[in-house]
Amino acid sequence: MQEVATRAQISKTSLYREHESKDELFTAVVKDWAAHGRDAMRPHLDRLLAAADLHQAFIELAATLQAAVLAPDVIRMRRLVAAESDRFPDTAATYLADSWTSNINALVDTLPDLAAQRRLHVTDPWLAAHQFTWTAVGAPLNAHTIGGNSASTPPDVLSRFATAAADAIVAAHGGD
Repeated sequence: MQEVATRAQISKTSLYREHESKDELFTAVVKDWAAHGRDAMRPHLDRLLAAADLHQAFIELAATLQAAVLAPDVIRMRRLVAAESDRFPDTAATYLADSWTSNINALVDTLPDLAAQRRLHVTDPWLAAHQFTWTAVGAPLNAHTIGGNSASTPPDVLSRFATAAADAIVAAHGGD
């Protein structure tokens, strides 16, 4: 706690006044982190809606997802929350809801808009959003989460996953 107080440039007493324990501090840090990730994809989804080339826009969205989800700080936080999820199940649930789930749901909400534009035919937006996202990031996320700090996915492999995600959603749900 002293190191945290020093880095925050406050006294240890002030830190304990705000967070009575390490557990409370951990929960506060995770909740704050997750809140910053909430709705992060919205500008990218707006670009998807406005794109002339839907397939290319999905490739770009997949690459954006990869960059966000595979960022070293995000991977470290994901590992930390996963490691502590048995001790802090509510904190882990909040992290999942406010970061991952809220951004997936933003895509879920965007797919009917593309359907209204007659650019896609999506009968199950929830499933389509999950299929797209997991195709784009699933294998690299698994490698980065489990593979340690030296794990990396080459850009050409990330590009293949991004293109495959775009290919899949456009082929399965292509519009008029």
